[in-house]
Amino acid sequence: MNTNFVISIGRQFGSGGREIGQKLSADFGIGYYDKELMKLAAKESGLTEAFFEKADERAPGTLMHALAVTLSTGGGLFQPNALSGENLFNFQSEVIRQLAAEQSCVIVGRTADYILRDNPRCINIFIHAPLAARIERIMKTENLDAKKAEELIRKTDKSRAAYYNYYSGKVWGDSASYHLSIDSTALGIDMTIQFIRDFVERRLAMVR
Repeated sequence: MNTNFVISIGRQFGSGGREIGQKLSADFGIGYYDKELMKLAAKESGLTEAFFEKADERAPGTLMHALAVTLSTGGGLFQPNALSGENLFNFQSEVIRQLAAEQSCVIVGRTADYILRDNPRCINIFIHAPLAARIERIMKTENLDAKKAEELIRKTDKSRAAYYNYYSGKVWGDSASYHLSIDSTALGIDMTIQFIRDFVERRLAMVR
C-alpha cells in the first residue's frame, strides 16, 4: 500500500501560505514544491523553463501574450502545440502526479488539489488572511508602499483565481473546494502550522 501523502496549499497572496508550506515540509520531513515544479516540468517536456515561468498560474487569456514577449526576447523556438496553455498545464500536471506517486510532499498552488482529486491521501488546504494584514506583510517582504502592495495583491490574486477556475472548473478560495480553509492571522503563523499538522495527521488516520 502506498503510504505517501500530499499537502496541497492554495493561498491568497500575502497570507503566508509559502512560509506555512515550507515549515510544514520541514516539520513532516517531506519535500516542498512551489516554483521548483517549473524546473521539473521543463525537464519533463524538453521546453525551456522560461515558458513555464511565464505560464505560472496564468489563465490562457494572459498566457499567450506573456509567451509572445518571451519569444520576442529570445526565449526559445516557437512550438505552437507544445506552448498551448493546456499542454503546459498537462506537463506540470504529470510532474505533480509523479511526485505524489514517488514521495510525500507539500505542493503550493498550481491546482494540485484538482490534479490529485482522485488521491485520497491528498489533503487540500487554503490559506487566507484579511487584506490589511496581507498588505502589511507584502510591504515588508517586497519593500513596497501600501498602495503598491495592495495593487500587487489584487493583481496576483486575480491571476491565481483565473488560472485555478479555468483549469479546475471550481472556484478558487471557495471553502467547498478544500478540506480546510484557515485565516493565518487567527492563530498566527506558528500556531496555524501546528493546527494544520494536527488536522493532516487526523485526516490521514481516516483514509487508506
